[in-house]
Amino acid sequence: MFEPAETRDILIGAAQAGNAVTYGEVLAHLGYRFTRPKMRALCKVLDAIDEDGRARGEPGLAVLVVRQSDGLPGQGWFVARSHLADEMAGDWPLDWDGAEAKAYVALHQDQAFRYWRAR
Repeated sequence: MFEPAETRDILIGAAQAGNAVTYGEVLAHLGYRFTRPKMRALCKVLDAIDEDGRARGEPGLAVLVVRQSDGLPGQGWFVARSHLADEMAGDWPLDWDGAEAKAYVALHQDQAFRYWRAR
């Protein structure tokens, strides 16, 4: 449904600009209206993009895709990365919203911003 390379390019552009984007904005860039099925399909592509990037030593890009309501990725983003919690000891949030989650997301967004601005 979604072309991973096109989605990745959108996220790299957002990272270079130092911006997070909402799920709806990414879907609109890809030519779709926001629907729950489209968002779920997008999330699968975002997970694949991050897996591929991690293999290349890149910071995650999916962290840049956030809910409009609170500026955080959805719960699925945290769950999909829970297997990495041991590697991230010390900064893994105890909850998927609130101040701790916002600090965790800001840290990882900043890593993506710095990495892609240097490219």
